[in-house]
Amino acid sequence: MIESDLWQSPWADRYASKQLLELFGNRSRTYHWRLMWLYLAKAQHTLGLPVTADQVADLEHHLESIDFIAIRDYELRFKHDVMAHVHAFGDKATLAKPILHLGATSADITDNADMIMFRKALEIIEIDLVMLLNQMRQFAHKHKAMITLGFTHFQSATATTVGKRATLWMQSLLHDLEEIISLIQSLPLKGFKGATGTAESYYNLFNGDYEQYLKMEQLIAGYADFDKVQSVSGQTYDRKWDVKILSSLSNIAISAHKMTNDLRLLQHLKEFEEPFGESQIGSSAMAYKRNPMKAERVSSLAKWVMSLYQGSVTTATTQWFERTLDDSAIRRLNIPQAFFGVNAILRLLQGIMADAHVYDRVIAMHLEQELPLLLTEKIMMAMVQAGGDRQEAHEVIRQATHQMTLALKMEGKRLSLLDLLSENPRCQLSRTELATILSHQDVSGFAVKQTEAFLKQVDQILAGYEQILQQTTIPELQV
Repeated sequence: MIESDLWQSPWADRYASKQLLELFGNRSRTYHWRLMWLYLAKAQHTLGLPVTADQVADLEHHLESIDFIAIRDYELRFKHDVMAHVHAFGDKATLAKPILHLGATSADITDNADMIMFRKALEIIEIDLVMLLNQMRQFAHKHKAMITLGFTHFQSATATTVGKRATLWMQSLLHDLEEIISLIQSLPLKGFKGATGTAESYYNLFNGDYEQYLKMEQLIAGYADFDKVQSVSGQTYDRKWDVKILSSLSNIAISAHKMTNDLRLLQHLKEFEEPFGESQIGSSAMAYKRNPMKAERVSSLAKWVMSLYQGSVTTATTQWFERTLDDSAIRRLNIPQAFFGVNAILRLLQGIMADAHVYDRVIAMHLEQELPLLLTEKIMMAMVQAGGDRQEAHEVIRQATHQMTLALKMEGKRLSLLDLLSENPRCQLSRTELATILSHQDVSGFAVKQTEAFLKQVDQILAGYEQILQQTTIPELQV
């Protein structure tokens, strides 16, 4: 916590990375707007419009000569943020001032700059996902053969392995990674299409030469390292792109929330524990507490990110004709914060998985308590193979196991499944045959092989990131 009399955003001092905070900060936003003015002037000069090489150089020289006081004063005067920036930039790049913003409307600058910034932000999220998947890959491999009690409805169920369970979390995150990569590759620039999308101002500048106008857009896209430009638009780019971006970020939040649900429940069972610092305090009252606060924070942030998605939907649905400004404030708030939230989520999960504790003895104890029940499917298969009816076998086992459960709950007594079944004339198996089945420890099916096969797929995907993985370290959290 920093000393301040004013409200400070928790993103800055608690959650988000410096890299993303800087990307969406005022200096970066101003810089990207100025890039658009530079690219526009550069393309116009190349295509023979009255923009000189010296004017282009003047803009380039003053890209980072930013006077925020002047910008603020101009905006107070004009009540228009883009024109405030035009005048403040022109005060620095005086030679280029006469041609600054030539033919452009505000969204020609802001929307194209947004797309560049969003792509950079998505690339940061991509690496965050890769880093997390790498940590989880190591975790799943290490624990691929550790048999653990499975749960359906959070009731004891057929066994799995700790590593196999982790692959379920990873599978969702892999889908998210694929979606982020696809989105990065498909993002277009809006292009430079003027006040209503008809490019009427550029029509006038190029004397109706459509090919020259298209060349201008293509040149600008090339400068920005984009290979796609929207073929048509209103004044703004299609706000469905915001929906796609927030949908992809929301999907990551969904995956993370499901994962941390499981981690928090496992920590309650004392089978798993997130890293807990030597001096960390779990409760101001209950000194013994070791709460899963990092996983809980992920769950909390995930709820926030998921809530932002609906804002993008309602914004896209209420855009009128070629442009309306009721998208401005909500986009300014929601889109950066969605990125901040997912960035924080993935950094937290990296920290959890890098130093997670798995308590194998507790896992073995829980498994041992439920093992007879886990072997009932083997018993049912054996009864059918001995000539029995599958449905009859199911009913015999159902009655016996429910009798066991009721005795444990009501009397604290553990009945023997071996006794109950061997004494039942409807069971086709002898006591010896039943005892042999109940002595089995192999109750996790193909879990190990499934985990190994899945991790091979993950290895192939992460192979393209090996250099990044070698250079990148697990982020340190501020709190």
